[in-house]
Amino acid sequence: MEAQHTIVIADDHPLFRNALFQSVHMAISGANLLEADSLDSLFALLEKEPDVDLLLLDLKMPGANGMSGLIQLRQQYPELPTVVISASEEEKVIRQVHSHGAFGFIPKSSDMRALISALNQVLDGEPFFPEDIADNNNAYRDLADKLATLTPQQYKVLGMLSDGLLNKQIAYELTVSEATIKAHMTAIFRKLEVKNRTQAVILLQQLDL
Repeated sequence: MEAQHTIVIADDHPLFRNALFQSVHMAISGANLLEADSLDSLFALLEKEPDVDLLLLDLKMPGANGMSGLIQLRQQYPELPTVVISASEEEKVIRQVHSHGAFGFIPKSSDMRALISALNQVLDGEPFFPEDIADNNNAYRDLADKLATLTPQQYKVLGMLSDGLLNKQIAYELTVSEATIKAHMTAIFRKLEVKNRTQAVILLQQLDL
């Protein structure tokens, strides 16, 4: 592979991060590797490093909840190729990752040879997923696309809504007024094309979030 690729490894487990570090070096000679161990440190790093070629992202890092990290990354850095590397290898998780615009999904259980092969494929510009998950996925992608239009704050409100919190409880948790939460709710319902809280929660359940 060509040298001078800048690659970010975002994972909160030092041992796995080190193993991935070694694998990337074997796959890409001369790569410039950067590391982050939380969502906050990742966004801080991306602010300082505008020319990242590839992000290797663990879904379960401090600051992330389900797909929230990936969703925020796709909103703020839509041009950054992001490959999820996760121990959660269920088909529904892979479908979610695909629907939210990731460039690939590499299971953490992959052996060194498979991992290196996947990394090379991604850096050659070809998405990598363990199986073809694009078929019959249009409805799911439509739901995911709607969810991606939410702001980070609206996403938080929706998550609390799905946990059964009332408007005044959400306002207290986010230290804003209840009127602000009502405004968020109106925007959320419009973006998700639903009419009430129940429909919004059902939509979230369909996405398994």
